[in-house]
Amino acid sequence: MTEIRRRPGDGTGGLRTGSATFESLREQAVALRREGLSRRQIRDRLAVHNNDILNRLLDGEAPPEWTKRPNAKDDERARARELRLQGMTYDQIQVELGCSKSSISLWVRDLPKPDRLRSKEEASAIAKRGWERTLQLRETERQMVKNAAARDIGPLSDRELFLVGVGLYWAEGSKDKAYARRERVIFVNSDPDMIRLHLAWLRLLDVEDEHLRYSLMIHETADASSAEAFWADLTGADASQFLKTTLKRHNPRTTRKNTGESYHGCLAIRVLKSADLYRRIEGWWCGIVGAAPDPDQRNRT
Repeated sequence: MTEIRRRPGDGTGGLRTGSATFESLREQAVALRREGLSRRQIRDRLAVHNNDILNRLLDGEAPPEWTKRPNAKDDERARARELRLQGMTYDQIQVELGCSKSSISLWVRDLPKPDRLRSKEEASAIAKRGWERTLQLRETERQMVKNAAARDIGPLSDRELFLVGVGLYWAEGSKDKAYARRERVIFVNSDPDMIRLHLAWLRLLDVEDEHLRYSLMIHETADASSAEAFWADLTGADASQFLKTTLKRHNPRTTRKNTGESYHGCLAIRVLKSADLYRRIEGWWCGIVGAAPDPDQRNRT
């Protein structure tokens, strides 16, 4: 085994060898590289476990084709190597190409490192731009998946809306308890889309608008008047159908995240004289549960 140590101030950048000089060790490393060995194989063969030294031993020697990622995009890889040879850092290449740093590292790790001439502020700015680019790509991919999934749904039939509405109510609506009878249809939510869907479901059930009452619950630090106008516009309800707004006391020790223009509080939708409707909803839910297959049924023959 070859002993390798660092010593400052000599012609090899601090490298000392016991049984072999740096040049002879480099000759061995280059020969092994040209035989098609990977960096790991050369490292283990020569017992060189310092990556910086290994880089110097293999300086200028391209990796064998079989060590390259088979699914790497050839154009991006070639461009990344070109930019690296021009002196760009990983952060700069990431901004230019929009690919991950891990991919860049695999593509250009055998190339010499560029001189570090930028300040900490410049480096931080470059890194921030690279991260912003990564976030932008992730958001684009996220939206593509969501849009494709939305197209999978298509228009809802009355039966599909009926079943969705029952499940939505049983998840988010008020429910009767044996120890406290509350056979009233009350649905509370802060999501405007959930409110729209619930109202569409109530109309499917022939619930008349005059039987609906609305009430807003919102933190006292928010703009209650703006929120009331928002929900009135969304529901299309008359002002007489809105009950008194409930203001939630602010706890100074709590850091709230639901703030800003998108925060409109929670809207409660009550159906007047709805005991019979509530009983039917509970029965519909029991019917859905009873019709669903057992979780282990797919494992049965």
